[in-house]
Amino acid sequence: MKEKNTTRVTEFIILGFPEFPELQIPLFLLFLLIYLTILLGNLTIIAVTCLNPRLHTPMYFFLCNLSFIDISYTSVTLPKLWHIFLRKSHGISVYGCFTQLYSFLCLSCVEFVIISVMAYDRYVAICHPLRYTLIMNERACVLMASGTWIFSFLEPVTHTFLVSHLSYCSSNVINHFFCDLSALLKLSCTSTFTLDRITFVWSAILGLPFFVSTLASYIYIISAILRIRSVEGRRKAFSTCSSHLTVLILFYGTLLCLYVRPTSMQSLDQNKLFALLYNILIPMFNPVIYSLKNREVKGALRKAFSRKLSHPKIRRIITNKKHQTTNQ
Repeated sequence: MKEKNTTRVTEFIILGFPEFPELQIPLFLLFLLIYLTILLGNLTIIAVTCLNPRLHTPMYFFLCNLSFIDISYTSVTLPKLWHIFLRKSHGISVYGCFTQLYSFLCLSCVEFVIISVMAYDRYVAICHPLRYTLIMNERACVLMASGTWIFSFLEPVTHTFLVSHLSYCSSNVINHFFCDLSALLKLSCTSTFTLDRITFVWSAILGLPFFVSTLASYIYIISAILRIRSVEGRRKAFSTCSSHLTVLILFYGTLLCLYVRPTSMQSLDQNKLFALLYNILIPMFNPVIYSLKNREVKGALRKAFSRKLSHPKIRRIITNKKHQTTNQ
């Protein structure tokens, strides 16, 4: 048998956003500002949850995990994009590219499972409130979180291994802002039929049960809320899960558009847009959704700021400034 004349790729070229050559520096500043917002928002959620004993509950424990994930996967993808904007350095080694792909898939998988676990937590809180502390005890929460991280770091190994063994003989130019799975599959001159089938099998065996459990949790939650007679009671019950439901819709919407489609049906420009929503906007909106729509978080933030303002040094500064303005 004759071997195919293929050249093994040693480096990939990530294009980033070449559609706007004159806006590279403004785009760098924009993405830097977005990243700082993501960092500030999610670190605030983690800090407030850790410092306030009233927020030491299963819901906020899983929310801290979600905030950490949001910081992590933007930190995986954005530094290379900044390098492209500033230095015009588009190259990334093959090993660096596959490491970025694996890290991103791992963190996406963690988020997928954590969101399902949070849906179950809301189901127990609304449908079984008297047994909530018994079911969602500290040991159960730690086991669920650790199991999620272990499972999520093992699941993408198959995909990364298969993608790394594809032949990239036609081009090494990735029309994306990071080493995304869909972009790498488009580059391959090897048939991706096996990888597509494995993706659907993994989705059916592992992804579908989590999706169905999340959907079932919210069916039970909504039916339980509708059975509450008072309007105020229904409003309070719905407010406990409305934040998570908003995040859920945003997450599943972008994730389904990105990955649960055959390679032949995917457009790289559309995938880049969906990846931008998933990778940047959702982590930026998550802290806003959870803080603005949650009384406990807002109360904890007010308490933290009031403590800072009541500090003797700060009060002295404020008093001195008041005296200065009155004297003038």
